[in-house]
This record gives sequence, structure tokens and C-alpha cells, in this order.
Amino acid sequence: MKFFQKPGPDQADRVPPGQHLAKGFPVLTYGETPQVAPETWTLELFGCGANQTLTWEDLMALPQQDFTADFHCVTTWSKLDVSWTGVSIPDLLAQVQLDAAATHVMAHCYGDYTTNLAVSDLLRPENFLAHTLLGEPLPADHGGPVRLVVPHLYAWKSAKWLKGLEFMSEEALGFWERNGYHRRGEPWAEERYSDRG
Repeated sequence: MKFFQKPGPDQADRVPPGQHLAKGFPVLTYGETPQVAPETWTLELFGCGANQTLTWEDLMALPQQDFTADFHCVTTWSKLDVSWTGVSIPDLLAQVQLDAAATHVMAHCYGDYTTNLAVSDLLRPENFLAHTLLGEPLPADHGGPVRLVVPHLYAWKSAKWLKGLEFMSEEALGFWERNGYHRRGEPWAEERYSDRG
């Protein structure tokens, strides 16, 4: 059985260069998979004027939405029309008074993984925190109980097991960015690996 296939003509405009369609939903993880129960999960928003900690109950009290988004992994597979439920980033940050100096954000995760984003990339309305995948609670292997989903960038920016968003006045690099991956990771530009000399 082939796990990957080339996109058909009707899908070509949705699949970035160098990508193949996955028939399943592969799981790629560096290190052990954190096991975090929803009742113990928290999300800290901090830096550049943000100072708030959300519990699972706080997250569930925010407006909930269904999202359908394509998902592109830097390891050259894509999955189209993935169905999630969660909270949009604009709704999450509606009560946060960020300083104008905030230009970048570091996503911190259980298991000590980090990844960096420009604030302009984070604040797009199609981005969200997901707690449900395909109608079921988000499995730990896919980043549960809560992960960030940033559909317009490669999937390593969609940080699994999210526990914090640190807003910063200058760029700092996360785990994979320090280890050779591109600082932004835009699939249509094939920004897979470091742009640093």
C-alpha cells in the first residue's frame, strides 16, 4: 500500500512544490510524547504587555469554532481538509493588551519544544488552538490536549502540546530553527532549511 500519492490536477493549486498527499495522518515527534491531562493543562501568555494564564476551563469558555485547513509538513507530505475544533487566535488574544514593541512570539510546549513566529504570522484569523481532531479529543501523538495550528506555514510551526506564548520585541529562534530549519517556513516558497549563511 502506498502511503503517499501525487496530487491530481484538481488539487495542484493546493499542494505546495515538493509535497505529496498523505493517505493517513503521519505522526512525527522529536523525543518522547508528553502526556498532559486537560485538567492540569495551562497556557501562559506573557511578555510585551501580556500577563495571563488560561486553564482548560478558560479555553472552553472562549468562542469555539470548527476549522478545516490543509496541513503541510516540511518532510514533504501534505494532508488536505483536516477538520479541527478550537479557538481562533484573534479570540484567544482579544483581552490581551500587547505592546506595540511585540514583533515576535515564541511558542513553548510541554516537553520543552519551542518554535518562533513573527507576530504578523501568528495573528492571522485562520490560525487557532486545536483541542479536537476529526471530531475526537486531540490525541497526545498529534499534540493533545492543545496544539497551535498555523496552516500557512510548515507544520513544525503548529506547535504540539502548547503551554505558552511568549511575546518578544525581537526575534529569537526555536528548537528546529536553531538546528537548521528556516526561521519562517513558508511552504509555497519551499522555506525548509536555514536561510542563515
